[in-house]
Amino acid sequence: MATAGPNPVIFYDGVCGLCNRLVRFVLKRDAHDRFRFASLQSDFAAQVLAKHGASPQQLDTMYVMLDLGLPDERLASRADAAIAVLKELGRFWSFLGVLLGFLPRWLRNWGYDRVARNRYRIFGKFDSCPLPEAKHRHKFLDVSSG
Repeated sequence: MATAGPNPVIFYDGVCGLCNRLVRFVLKRDAHDRFRFASLQSDFAAQVLAKHGASPQQLDTMYVMLDLGLPDERLASRADAAIAVLKELGRFWSFLGVLLGFLPRWLRNWGYDRVARNRYRIFGKFDSCPLPEAKHRHKFLDVSSG
């Protein structure tokens, strides 16, 4: 298993079609190889999230861990997690993240919750977590590189 270091780690529902699209979106735009990933169904997610009082059983919640293992380690969830991802991607995406950050948290999370509630119906659901392409496996903290 790889170590995350200061890389942001995205915890996502591994069987969710929308969540897997998000992972592919980030992989394509992560020009500086910053992001790491772990499915909420993994032991790694359970260990890390438990330290912050978060539950990996909440599959409708995306989390982003910032500064994993450092003294200022922090966990963003729901809309704040999405904004953290956008800001880390840089360029246009960072600007979009800043703009969304101006919306009140209750409104951002209301929108997030509407999408999360309907994601399986709209985007589908896998029987198991799809394996990443070999060239990206080192970015997945819950998948062996073999």
